[in-house]
Amino acid sequence: MKPSGHPRGLYVLFFTEMWERFSYYGMRALLVLYMVAMVENGGLGLDDKNATAIYGLYVAGVYMAALPGGWIADRLLGAQRAVWWGGIIIALGQFILIIPREQTFFLGLVVITLGTGMLKPNISTMVGRLYPEGGGRRDAGFTIFYMGINLGAMIGPLICGFFAKQIDWHYGFAAAGVGMVLGLIQYRLFARHLGDAGKRINSAQPTSRNDWALLGLGLAILISVIVLVLTGIIEIDPDWLAERTSYVIISMAVLYFAYLFSFGKLDGTEKKRIAVIAILFVTSAIFFAGYEQAGSTFNLFAERYTNRFISFLNFETPASWIQSVPPFFVLILAPIAAGLWMFLARRQKDPSIPTKFGLGLLFLGLGFVVMAGAAVFVAKGEKVLPTWLIATYFLHTVGELCLSPVGLSSVTKLAPQRLVGQMMGIWFLATSLGNLCAGVIAGKYFTKESVPQMPGRFMVIVLIAAGAGIVLLLLAKPIKKLMHGVQ
Repeated sequence: MKPSGHPRGLYVLFFTEMWERFSYYGMRALLVLYMVAMVENGGLGLDDKNATAIYGLYVAGVYMAALPGGWIADRLLGAQRAVWWGGIIIALGQFILIIPREQTFFLGLVVITLGTGMLKPNISTMVGRLYPEGGGRRDAGFTIFYMGINLGAMIGPLICGFFAKQIDWHYGFAAAGVGMVLGLIQYRLFARHLGDAGKRINSAQPTSRNDWALLGLGLAILISVIVLVLTGIIEIDPDWLAERTSYVIISMAVLYFAYLFSFGKLDGTEKKRIAVIAILFVTSAIFFAGYEQAGSTFNLFAERYTNRFISFLNFETPASWIQSVPPFFVLILAPIAAGLWMFLARRQKDPSIPTKFGLGLLFLGLGFVVMAGAAVFVAKGEKVLPTWLIATYFLHTVGELCLSPVGLSSVTKLAPQRLVGQMMGIWFLATSLGNLCAGVIAGKYFTKESVPQMPGRFMVIVLIAAGAGIVLLLLAKPIKKLMHGVQ
């Protein structure tokens, strides 16, 4: 145990996740900008609709893959080995992106998606297992872990964006791959501090040959589809696929929760806690449908409609650099949030999980109020200062700190221990759904042609986010009763 009161293993996971998020957000900051850039400028030359649909599919796929990733850890590998192999696969995918061909670009995205699905849910699960007693200390531990996420997310766009703008897009992708390799080295060197957290598979559900056969069958089907698509035998409309995939994700969630309630052998208390996770699933999806506009709508807004020229330096900052603003705010505000939750918990005044979620949605709505104001000037043909985006990111960050780290912690506390890996996968499925909807929304309502309608469309998001937040706050007490003592 460290003098700070947190296990040493927390810091191993902190730096592993930091480098993984460096890799993910560094590449993510370039993704839409690369796809819409003209071919003669080294990009793919796609229109906004297809580029944001592909973006939505990618960021959704990253989190959708968390469900099988959690299953693999629970049944086959254990969380520690799942994180290791997931990181290796991510690094491989990032290096595939270096190859300047359209086919390898999409192949690289698929490989990164698979690797992140292995790493992301299981590293969060291990954080929870470092705190078997639960409570406010676990929430504080998750908030510190969340700082690692955002330290990587802040540095990644700066470094990857610099290489992409000053040299070539593919050098930016290479920098992201190097970051993941550094994370793997650190993880291997200090993994002993993790102890038994995530080291073993779920003993209540021992591995069988059928489990490995199911994994092999799934990989065979996936590889076959990838080959058919990349060779042009099957042609895919990204916008059509994005919409249909949203229906698939909703169906997956509904069927999984229905399966648990019907055949999951849950007792009465477990059923009520799973019901709370289902409620939080819906509200999280709404939150991330708005929040993830950062990588699509807001990224293109920064590129096209903001004045980023610094006159005394005679330098125009890359649009991708503004993607470092939200994680910067998290680094500033996360210690305050962690201290606040601990302070309130000691005095038995810690807001309930649904209350924190409701506040997160309200702050999300306030951020879009700011963007609606900026869009009024843009609709008149003017460029605005990046301060509008910065103010929006500040409000969204406050909302994120109320919702995202608390959500990670709540799943590890509410889910039955035998299902915690899978439930973490379901939790990331909510983020997947929100991210996918974000890409679809960006492509349908915030293209170059829709600038005059942009202020009103931002206000629609305000009404949805704030409305959901108010409903959650009103229902916070009855939802808390379903949690049966979980704080």
